[in-house]
Amino acid sequence: MARESMEFDVVIVGAGPAGLSAACKLMQQAQATEQALTVCVVEKGSEVGAHILSGAVVESRALDELFPEWKEQGAPLNTPVVEDQIFMLKNDTAAIKVPNMFVPKTMHNHGNYIVSLGNLCRWLAEQAEQLGVEIFPGFAASEVLYNEDGSVKGIATGDMGVSAAGEQKDSYMPGMELHAKYTIFSEGCRGHLGKELIARYDLAAQSDAQHYGLGIKELWDIDPDKHQPGLVLHGSGWPLTGESSGGFFLYHTENNQVVVGLIVDLNYKNPYLSPFDEFQKLKHHPVLKQYLDGGKRVSYGARAITKGGFNALPKMTFPGGIVAGCNAGTLNFSKIKGTHTAMKSGMLAAEAIFDALQSSSAGGEDLNSFADKFKASWLYDELFSSKNFGPAMHKFGPLLGGAFNFIDQNLFSGKLPVTLHDDHEDFAQLKPAAACEQITYPKPDGVLSFDKLSSVFLSNTNHEEDQPCHLQLKDPSIPLGSNLERFAEPAQRYCPAGVYEVIEEAEGKRFQINSQNCVHCKTCDIKDPAQNIRWVVPEGTGGPNYPNM
Repeated sequence: MARESMEFDVVIVGAGPAGLSAACKLMQQAQATEQALTVCVVEKGSEVGAHILSGAVVESRALDELFPEWKEQGAPLNTPVVEDQIFMLKNDTAAIKVPNMFVPKTMHNHGNYIVSLGNLCRWLAEQAEQLGVEIFPGFAASEVLYNEDGSVKGIATGDMGVSAAGEQKDSYMPGMELHAKYTIFSEGCRGHLGKELIARYDLAAQSDAQHYGLGIKELWDIDPDKHQPGLVLHGSGWPLTGESSGGFFLYHTENNQVVVGLIVDLNYKNPYLSPFDEFQKLKHHPVLKQYLDGGKRVSYGARAITKGGFNALPKMTFPGGIVAGCNAGTLNFSKIKGTHTAMKSGMLAAEAIFDALQSSSAGGEDLNSFADKFKASWLYDELFSSKNFGPAMHKFGPLLGGAFNFIDQNLFSGKLPVTLHDDHEDFAQLKPAAACEQITYPKPDGVLSFDKLSSVFLSNTNHEEDQPCHLQLKDPSIPLGSNLERFAEPAQRYCPAGVYEVIEEAEGKRFQINSQNCVHCKTCDIKDPAQNIRWVVPEGTGGPNYPNM
């Protein structure tokens, strides 16, 4: 059965903040100039927001530009930040509260809002549809299509109804080709098509190595007497010590709820480290436990973040398209925020594409004007001024790195005449297991700490069982033949969803992939020391279904 095709002016991959902002901006420009424009957004989740996971404290700067009347239009930014607290956790009981005067000013959240980013994306999708954008949830973009001249032609969605053995089932439906004059790839962190495009067009040739963190988050109903709407806690230190780093967050949102999470930098060295179990330990610290005691966990999720910053940004454009948002790495790590920057990158992409469509109706060109628009924008200024933040933390650790960043951000406004670099790939940082101390984690108590499977259950994750595995091993022999001996097969620990297991059987060990559990965090694609795991999209609608994350 041949694939059918549809033609659009612009196809956008991913209904996250970057993609939806681009869609809205395109249609706003078309309406302002009374021009016809066809824009389509494809989203692999079962609905817009189903796969969206972020802290999230949002700076409204980009939203103010895109929809100046967003409050009157009902955007779900309901909880303004009223207080920041920053902690250094010394051990499992002690902590130092950092005085505000010593906190880098980029960490201050006055004027920002605690939100569910999934709900914000649902609202953005409503605005996009009202402007005339077509949104197709439940369709996974599985393939980039190219013209004969090498430019991007569009994308193809994945086939549905293919068995694990690769055979067509009764429910088989071929994918659809979506052709476009320009395509925006806004898949989020480590998008598998964005990864292909960056390699194909050598977009990262002039960039530092990209860096990542794994963010793990839970949503809790807490005792109303402990709830302080608008209170924001951030911190670092214990339980991540030595050669591992990261930071925690706890935000008091609306409806007597808090969101709590831990971001673990994926450049950690000990293969016995389990980010999931570090997070479960963290919640027992008095700084967090005081709010969670007596509460109930109601949701769980995990997602990698792209945090290399300005120095790791690739060239974002190529003939026929652009990589935007967290797919390119526009998160501002000094603020621990990527929503407003992703939105702005999508809006700039929309402006460049609209200009290109004005000058040539054929499409397929390299969007050279984007670079000029980016460099003239506040997005460039913001990312440039924070270019040293991540490298300083990696090079000097949280204390000395924090001191450097205080001087750089507060005293020099990010304009110190020095540029720090960290060009070491995260996956290459693991030490051999024999050189590391094994880590024994306490058993979960079912009150504050939990196991992986009960956590995945709360993420509403589901995949059609009889389908090809979307976690592909380039060489099936590596997990047991190399990774197990050298690194104690770290996949069984770095995955926050229990996807990878080494099974002991009478005839020997077996490497098992429980792809049904996958929450689409992309950590395996990033951290596997052999770069042997390739994450590709499963059937559309598969994965988590986050209701309020």
